[in-house]
Amino acid sequence: MDSEPTSLASTRPYLIRALHEWCSDSGFTPYIVVRVDDTVQVPREYVNNGEIVLNVSHDATSALNISNEYITFKARFGGRPCDIAVPVGRVVAIYARENGQGMAFSAEEGDVASPGESLAVAVDKAPESDNGAATLQSVKVADRADGDAPVPRPPAGRGRRPALKRIK
Repeated sequence: MDSEPTSLASTRPYLIRALHEWCSDSGFTPYIVVRVDDTVQVPREYVNNGEIVLNVSHDATSALNISNEYITFKARFGGRPCDIAVPVGRVVAIYARENGQGMAFSAEEGDVASPGESLAVAVDKAPESDNGAATLQSVKVADRADGDAPVPRPPAGRGRRPALKRIK
C-alpha cells in the first residue's frame, strides 16, 4: 500500500512536558524562556530583549495546560492576575531554576534576530561539574562569528564548588 509521507509532529511539546514533569518530580522549579511576538500573550512590561522567562511550576500557575500547540495558564504578575498563552514553537528553553539543567531549542523557522538581540539559549556543560549537569546561557548574535553555534564560556569565578565553613 503506497501512502504519502505525513509530516511528523514536533518533538518540542513532548520534551517540554517531559522536562516539566522531571522538574516537578525532582522538587525543582521549571522555568521557560519564550521569544515574544504578537502570537504570545504575556504582560509586555516584563518582556526584556524580546524574551520573557516564566515560572511554570504548579505553585506559580493555575490551570496549567501544555498541549501540542500552546502552553496556557493563569498567573500573577505584580499582584495582578493574567491569562498567559504561549505557542509551543516560541519556547526556546525549559530549565530547572535551582541547577540550570534543562534543554534549549532552536528558534522557529523564519525567526531572525537583530544585532545584539538574544538569538538562542545554548546548553553548556560546566567543566567543574561531576554529575554532568548542564547550565543554560544566553547567546548573543554579536558573539557569533559564523553560522556555527558559539561555544559559551563559563562565567569567571565558577572554578570552585561552594563549601560550608564550620565556625566554632
